[in-house]
Amino acid sequence: MAEVKIAAEVRTDFGKGAARRTRRENKVPGVVYGHGAEPQHISVDSHALMMALKTPNVLIRLEVDGKDALVIPKAVQREAIRGFLVHVDFLAVRKGEKVTVEIPILTEGDLAPGSGLLEHLLNTLPVEAEATHIPESVTVSIEGLNTGDTVVAKDIKLPAGSTLAVEDDIVVLQVVAAQAEAAAEESAGAGDEAASA
Repeated sequence: MAEVKIAAEVRTDFGKGAARRTRRENKVPGVVYGHGAEPQHISVDSHALMMALKTPNVLIRLEVDGKDALVIPKAVQREAIRGFLVHVDFLAVRKGEKVTVEIPILTEGDLAPGSGLLEHLLNTLPVEAEATHIPESVTVSIEGLNTGDTVVAKDIKLPAGSTLAVEDDIVVLQVVAAQAEAAAEESAGAGDEAASA
């Protein structure tokens, strides 16, 4: 996966007022955690970070005080209405180190003709992967699935170097009957019962 370089500045002012001032300068306050070190308070350019976050689990090379640090975003807070970035927590990582992340689940193919609706019980799949080789997503084929069919975690082919970080029998996707069909079946069943009575 590609690395994105972002310059960062050390923050020495804390609290809501300081955070607001940082955001007025089009920067996002953040904290870097990891490897037993003291958390490092930083600020990064808002636009650069927003562009980097378009890639899930992006690997970022932060340049702070002339030093580089490899990090991945672990918790991103956004303003509820307008969606702009409010705060971000970064996890420091090293090459070869394993991390647990959630990768988006994509689907391909078509359900069987006349089947119901595809329901995503999970939109992301927790996996363990090497920090510098985190998969961007995982693709699941739904070709030919019928109403009542399910896809469990162990059925999903993971990218090389990744392992499941969730129970392998957890249901990820299922095909359910469309509500209109289910209601029609229930009313037909009720009609049959009334007729037999």
